[in-house]
Amino acid sequence: MSGPDRRAWVEQVMGLPVSVHLRGPGVRTPAVEERVARALAELRAADAVFSTYRPDSVLGRLRGAPPGPAATADPLVREVAGLCETARARTGGWFDARRLPLPLGGTGYDPSGLVKGWAVERAARHLTDLADHDLCLNAGGDVLLRAVPGRPAWRIGIEDPDRPDRLLDVVERAAGAVATSGTARRGAHITDPRAGRPAEAVRSVTVVGPDLLWADVYATAAVARGTDALDWLATLDGYAALLVDAAGRVRATPGWPGSRAVSSPLTDGYREG
Repeated sequence: MSGPDRRAWVEQVMGLPVSVHLRGPGVRTPAVEERVARALAELRAADAVFSTYRPDSVLGRLRGAPPGPAATADPLVREVAGLCETARARTGGWFDARRLPLPLGGTGYDPSGLVKGWAVERAARHLTDLADHDLCLNAGGDVLLRAVPGRPAWRIGIEDPDRPDRLLDVVERAAGAVATSGTARRGAHITDPRAGRPAEAVRSVTVVGPDLLWADVYATAAVARGTDALDWLATLDGYAALLVDAAGRVRATPGWPGSRAVSSPLTDGYREG
């Protein structure tokens, strides 16, 4: 017996490949097409406000300065600025939008490590009333998932940061989020906010949990924090993580849902080959 019909849409948005995968009845109808178009338009609208690469965006015009009263008059900027402060508190300062490297050099205000997950969750709202459809919304490796009860979970591959053609692990998730931060694609672009220099002790951190916004923030904060981040990640209720350090050691928190599950966050493993 064949499974539900499938369809995928892929566009370049926010400087990233964004894909929407749907499984379920009627995925080829104009009504579904319209909802996917709205979701992608939501991401483009977020980029128009928060891109630090576009000089015409709200943040681009600030040139790295924190948003003041004029910028925060925009309710989206005000919401994101507030979330960034919450993220700084939740991570003990390891996620700090005020001291991040800017695309054109120097450091300044850059909420990108939070905006992507936030924007994807907002975009997914346009697809939430497709109750008979499974959803996988992937923005440059940060993934939001939903599967109808009784249908197969989504399988998400975790890329080896040193060999992108290989997978470190595969996790199955019926709902929630998977987010990865690291140096594989963009180099050492995450700053240790305490030392004021690029964080290079960790190659990648993948976090799974219920919310993409926080999974993304926690992954970014863990890279900034370094190799001891796994102990901190293990304390986060509802979240689990896989960390690859600069020496190639692969470690996971208790509760990691992949094949590399361990009983202690201090248990070490090495990549094969």
